[in-house]
Order: sequence, then C-alpha cells, then structure tokens
Amino acid sequence: MSRFPESDAPLGRLATLVSMGTSVLSLRIDGELLERLRLHAAKRGMSVQDYVVQTLIRDDFDERFKSAVDETEKFYGVT
Repeated sequence: MSRFPESDAPLGRLATLVSMGTSVLSLRIDGELLERLRLHAAKRGMSVQDYVVQTLIRDDFDERFKSAVDETEKFYGVT
C-alpha cells in the first residue's frame, strides 16, 4: 500500500509495509530496485509487500538460527 500515487511520491517510490496491524515501515527505493523486487515477487506469485516482508522474516530467522548454533557450540566447547 503506498501513501502516494507513484507519480506523486517524493524522490522516488514509497512502499508501506504493515505487519500484523501493529507497525508501519515506509521505504524509499529507486525505480530499478522496485522493478527487480516486482520481478522476484511475480515469480513467486506474491505482492512486492509480501515478498519484502517474507525476505525480512527469513533473514531475521537466519540470524537468530546462526546465533543459537554459535551459542550451542560455545556451550559444548565445539569450535
């Protein structure tokens, strides 16, 4: 969902991400990046908003998983 029509968005395009109705994140990105996001999302049958949210969730999971593995290895003395 965009606050501005694409032609009226200041300094590029604006995307608004809403997660569980609790937070809003607005991103200003250039047209080339938005087009690449559209292509990636379309390949998966997703909206750009859903694609970006899923990518962020996946990246967050990867970081938390790596941290948990590192802590487990540290606990057991595996390096």
